[in-house]
Amino acid sequence: MNIILISSLLGGAAFVLQVATSKEVLKVSVSVWPLGSNIYLGECVLLQCAVESNSSFVWRYRWFMHKPHSAQTPNPRHLVSGDSYSITAVTREDASSYWCQAESRGSNTTTVLLSQPAKLNVSELPPPSLTLTPSTQQIFRGERFTVQCPVSQTNSSGWMLKRFPEGHRARTGDFNTDRCSPLGGAVSADKSDACVFTADSGTSGLYWCEGAEGRSNAVNITVSYGSIILKSPAFPVSEGDKVVLYCQHWTGIHSKTTFFRNGAEIVTNSSVSSDRVTKMTIENVTKADEGFYKCVSKGRKMESPESWLSVRRDRGNSTSTDGTAASTEGSWKWIIVSCGIVLLFLTLLAVWLVCRYRYQMLCTRSCWPVSKEDLPAMELPATKQDVTEVQWDLSWMEMSNLLDRQLYPGT
Repeated sequence: MNIILISSLLGGAAFVLQVATSKEVLKVSVSVWPLGSNIYLGECVLLQCAVESNSSFVWRYRWFMHKPHSAQTPNPRHLVSGDSYSITAVTREDASSYWCQAESRGSNTTTVLLSQPAKLNVSELPPPSLTLTPSTQQIFRGERFTVQCPVSQTNSSGWMLKRFPEGHRARTGDFNTDRCSPLGGAVSADKSDACVFTADSGTSGLYWCEGAEGRSNAVNITVSYGSIILKSPAFPVSEGDKVVLYCQHWTGIHSKTTFFRNGAEIVTNSSVSSDRVTKMTIENVTKADEGFYKCVSKGRKMESPESWLSVRRDRGNSTSTDGTAASTEGSWKWIIVSCGIVLLFLTLLAVWLVCRYRYQMLCTRSCWPVSKEDLPAMELPATKQDVTEVQWDLSWMEMSNLLDRQLYPGT
């Protein structure tokens, strides 16, 4: 058995590998959607591997991150489906190089093609924001939804709506239009830069906008033909927000609906409304609430697809124009609180020292008597003796000598 290992060459907008064989030139490429190597925090990204070949080979695909032929650490946000590699809610850890390996086995030959790396850079700058109404990743067939591009600073119609259809390859008509009709939608009567769609199998896919100012963030919309869906925020939420998840049934009212996060049942109070919807509320959402959510009907007869809930660390989290992280509102709160605690401690310490000093001074004067030894030696001021005092002193000394001789003879 002959194994053909392929070396790659970079060419064009995609990452292309060319291989010369005896019959044809094989090309394997990795394309990134939305186009470009810069991706934004919280958005959805799709990588697709393609082999250009006239043969009827059946290709099997493998994906590698960081380096080729390396063991991959499972990541629930990274989903692999044949030639497609999707990343849900991009984080900083997703900045890396990605390889695609295509393999075809014949009766006597095995062909292995390895692409050049597709390098993804995660930008922390906030992108122009695409608007989705209603803001949900899942929607029932027949329902209507609106996609609106950002308002351009120079021209309100300067943005072009783009879509990568789910389960399809890129077509020219899907990516080069500033109208809604080629994508199966209609221009909104209220806003000329918004497109209204009626959900069907052709409207599932990745949506974003492109213009002279760059591109917006991308969102993935899934149209369901099932009996139950989970409506969750299509874009990242901030810590502290109130988040409501809606479990919607196609028909009927279901009194018993269970919510799951990352495969584990959530014990929470949920309420049932009259419009086939059961909702679950998360008060003050935190990073710990992030994950894949789904809802299940009683007896697990019906189960919705999973949707990822992305939670940002802080509502004020932003970056400066040069890409460095700016001070957030939460950080300033902690700084102010810390300074307040330090100031309070110093104030209490100063009060304690003053009180202690005064107490010692009071006790020194009133609690303990002052002895002569404790008093500092002081020199009495010199006085001038007069003549009387000198004479008195001499007479007294003479009298003392006489008394001593009488009391102690022989001295």
